[in-house]
Amino acid sequence: MDYSWIQIAVAAVFISTVITLVLSRGAGWLSPTFWRNAAIVSSLVMTFILLWLTFDTAGQVRPGAGHVPDWTVINYEIHLVWDNEKRRQVPAVGAETGFFGKTWSEEEAFDLINKGKMTLQSRNCMECHQILGNGAYYATDLTRAWLDPWWEERIMPLTGAKTREEAMAAWLKNPPAMPQGPRKMPNLHLNDDELKALIAFLKWMSAIDTNGFPPRFGVIQ
Repeated sequence: MDYSWIQIAVAAVFISTVITLVLSRGAGWLSPTFWRNAAIVSSLVMTFILLWLTFDTAGQVRPGAGHVPDWTVINYEIHLVWDNEKRRQVPAVGAETGFFGKTWSEEEAFDLINKGKMTLQSRNCMECHQILGNGAYYATDLTRAWLDPWWEERIMPLTGAKTREEAMAAWLKNPPAMPQGPRKMPNLHLNDDELKALIAFLKWMSAIDTNGFPPRFGVIQ
């Protein structure tokens, strides 16, 4: 399902009005019967819509279906493309590139991404950063961190890394050694396994269709 909230609201009002008028035929709009029917019908219609949206959302946010990518997406190139119909950027999956020189199975990728999420939570990253709109505004939004051109334009030349993931690992190993602005990120003392897992989580996160959030990411105004 790909309807806007306005379309759903208009449809709910239209359906409720039609059913109320049919049930209340012969009764004026000032009649208690009319308003009793309106209250009952609108409640039933909205209950149906909420149940429908609940089951639809559950399907959309399941990995591998709808807006959320499969775990193995970390094995592929990820970028954003402009969708003229939706009028927003959407993630696109390209050629297989591997991740840290390896192609990860679904089980391996799940374990790695899950470890990355736990690593992010253990370091309380959202005290400074945002993810999917949640968190603080002191530092950069991490929702599309993997796709930030900053890694290729500045960090890869600085570290000599050959791939984006290697550049991220080199910088995250000790951010204070390579400050990139007045707001300096502390050393989180991540070991190699934690670094690899955290970067996998950020890459997987970048492939989620977030309905255009953050807006016009990486697009020069």
